Amino acid sequence: MKNIIKGKCVDISSEGKGVIKTVYGVIFVDALLLGEEAEIEVTYARKGVAYGKNVKLLTKSIDRIQPKCPVSTSCGGCTFQNATYEYELRYKKHKIEEDLKRIGHLENIKVNDVFGMDNPEHYRNKIQVPFGRENKRVVYGFYKSNTHKIIPIKECNIEDKKASPILKNIASLMEEYHIDPYNEDYRTGIIRHVLIRTSLSTNEIMVVFVSNVDTFPGRSNFIKELIKRSPEISTIVFNVNKRDTNVILGESEKVLYGKGFITDEILGLKFNISSKSFFQVNPIQVQKLYGEALRLANITKNDTVLDAYAGVCTIGLLAAKHAKQVTSVEVVKSAVINGRNNAKLNNIENIDIIEDDCTLYINKKLPKFDVVIMDPPRKGSTPEFLNALLKIKPSKIIYISCEPSTLARDLEYLKQDYDINAVQPVDMFPRSFHVETICALSLKPKNS
Repeated sequence: MKNIIKGKCVDISSEGKGVIKTVYGVIFVDALLLGEEAEIEVTYARKGVAYGKNVKLLTKSIDRIQPKCPVSTSCGGCTFQNATYEYELRYKKHKIEEDLKRIGHLENIKVNDVFGMDNPEHYRNKIQVPFGRENKRVVYGFYKSNTHKIIPIKECNIEDKKASPILKNIASLMEEYHIDPYNEDYRTGIIRHVLIRTSLSTNEIMVVFVSNVDTFPGRSNFIKELIKRSPEISTIVFNVNKRDTNVILGESEKVLYGKGFITDEILGLKFNISSKSFFQVNPIQVQKLYGEALRLANITKNDTVLDAYAGVCTIGLLAAKHAKQVTSVEVVKSAVINGRNNAKLNNIENIDIIEDDCTLYINKKLPKFDVVIMDPPRKGSTPEFLNALLKIKPSKIIYISCEPSTLARDLEYLKQDYDINAVQPVDMFPRSFHVETICALSLKPKNS
């Protein structure tokens, strides 16, 4: 028997789900907007917290819209396809405000309105699509939320439009050449995923086949026919991943066509992007993100800058145009190699790119920096790194965060010595609950 509860959405969770409070506990509901009342079927429950689905909408928000994507409720990739973009931007600002207060215990901190997109569609320059079979047909799409069941798609509303016809051609060719998609249950088949990366500035396109085998019969002819049908492809890479893992890319790969990378631009600098390079997925908004970060940093030709959690040194290379000297520190060797290559590509010499853990680097060297730019992963920074920062006390810190809760936690740690001067959200991932935040901090005067 179905467990149906009537309730009203009184809040939105950190993952964009509607929150209904009952005498039995809190129920989190997908695709329910603030203020809406609905009949909810409870699908899972544990100790005062439950999850449910909207069975019947009783009252409708003025912000509710008809989703453009036919699989938006089953795919799980988008949270706000059913809401106006204005509603989504309000939610993201509110999310940051609440986390700063609740987690960071930071009162009276002004959060600016979110930098949104003029057109929040078809922005993603990178997609990773699993392949499988459905009714004996080759299908591709995205995994249903919290499962490995493929939801077939024809076109994704947030991916670059150039990807869809290429995926369609790949599926057709797999049928013609009798190339089996990977079967997770039996660990058989050939094609596991297809990764497509596109460049906004050069229109170059990279296709990466992720395979369960080192090669397959007819591969050369398959690739030639794909290029014939999709001549817009600039390069094709064959990546081998035989592991039983959720990690998509394997270690071994071979370039089958083209140069093995594509090139894109950010704020006038060129970046070569390989299959494994980290590069922001929204090429339009990344200009706003890094542009605003550099504006808030206000770097001068007398300043030395530390680029921490540097990745491929994107922000470090951009900062070098304004600074006396930049030091980028990154622990992942492949990212360091990419960073050094991109420095050469742009003829930037006032940057040192160091392969090291940034906390260890600071504690060993105790260097002096005027500005520190940090862009940690979703889990945020560490107490050890923040303590290292408090030792060297740079005049300014620019913290770029992809998770408001961990940003708030880290700001509470830094607030003893730093003032928070600006909090600027940037919508890098429209239609999802994720939001990027730039926070500008300055060292408090000694006597304060």
